[in-house]
Amino acid sequence: MSDIIRFDEVSVTVQDKTLLTQVSFTLRAGEKAVLCGKSGSGKSTILKTLLGMYSLAAGKIYFDSQPLTSKSVQSVRRCTAYIGQEPILGADTVRNALLLPFQFKSHRHLQPSDHQLKQVLQRLQLPTELLSRDCAGISGGEKQRLTLARGLLLDKTVYLLDEVTSALDQESKQAVFEVFADPQLTVLAVAHDTEWLERSQPVFEMHAGRLTQTR
Repeated sequence: MSDIIRFDEVSVTVQDKTLLTQVSFTLRAGEKAVLCGKSGSGKSTILKTLLGMYSLAAGKIYFDSQPLTSKSVQSVRRCTAYIGQEPILGADTVRNALLLPFQFKSHRHLQPSDHQLKQVLQRLQLPTELLSRDCAGISGGEKQRLTLARGLLLDKTVYLLDEVTSALDQESKQAVFEVFADPQLTVLAVAHDTEWLERSQPVFEMHAGRLTQTR
């Protein structure tokens, strides 16, 4: 397996506050990794730094063997789906939220049919009648799964997940786990859930902005 993500002695400082200190790890294509540790230990910062939301104070990041720069970060975002704790769907109805990315020229060739929309909802244990619902009236867990559905429709191959199953019941959680069992998908997840830890390899333990253990 080839390396898809590599952090090499990465440090991040924002307004004189150190968020990450000399973090190094490698994630290979198809691996399912988890970042664990106390709140504020730097887990979410790693995901956001990979997406170019923070500048590096030191070190380098490589994505698919290419160094991360202000230009190359666009290619990272094209094949990566980031799903946070509070996703913003950006549309009035669920159907329009799922179709939103396909308004862009680069995604128009992937425009899903109504059948495909229903299929992806069923795959994630979401009722198909949700398509006509107003986004303002759905739960946080439903928003997270809809963001995941959008990533699947866009054929994203790398998923950066921030506590995406924390608000889900067991059945819905299992549906998410089944999606990510796909060997074609690479996952880097922030999670405290013991089920994530049991299903993930490697596990990166964070403390005060440092990676303290890999198992």
